[in-house]
Amino acid sequence: MDGLLLDTEQVYKKMITQLCANYGHKYTDELMMKVLGGTEQRLSEILCKELKLPVTPHEFRDQLLKLGDTMLAGTPLLDGAERLIRHLHKTRVPFALATSSSARSVETKIASHKELFSLFNHMVMGSSDKEVKFGKPHPDIFLVAASRFPDKPDPSKCLVFEDSPHGVTAGIEAGMQVVMVPDPHLDKQFTKHATIVLPSLAKFQPELFGLPAFH
Repeated sequence: MDGLLLDTEQVYKKMITQLCANYGHKYTDELMMKVLGGTEQRLSEILCKELKLPVTPHEFRDQLLKLGDTMLAGTPLLDGAERLIRHLHKTRVPFALATSSSARSVETKIASHKELFSLFNHMVMGSSDKEVKFGKPHPDIFLVAASRFPDKPDPSKCLVFEDSPHGVTAGIEAGMQVVMVPDPHLDKQFTKHATIVLPSLAKFQPELFGLPAFH
């Protein structure tokens, strides 16, 4: 969802930069690569350990969620996101949301796009879903998402859309094909294992994966 459907990556960067600065630390690109695509809890654990912060990961996560209540509101959709969601719904292709975020932050982010996000068959929030034991790069979130479709499709018949390297790894580990739409500044070496790499969702061609073409 983040950085793929919704333009939240820069907002998250500002939020985490602000929190780290509160403790006299810089949120570097190296740290960002370590936490990209992970759950809120995992992100907090990594930053607390790496920066030796004087708070617990749980406290850091609470601070992050509180900031997000205001900063993540009204997040705009990214190019091609609405077209793809409406196309999949119209052509009756089952699709779900598998995000590392918690239910609380998802609610804030989709508040101005409720009708669009109601089209998803179901949503799996990695940071608050008890069935998701391990976050990305582990495959749990995608396997749980697949298992909740009525026909419980085989992973080989599932297609994942991702923007983060950890997310791509999770999709591949789950035995699924992965369409990657990376941040344009991401080093090309982190995009090599995706099935296909696109500059935006607007460039996606459904027919390449046996899905109904756009009209």
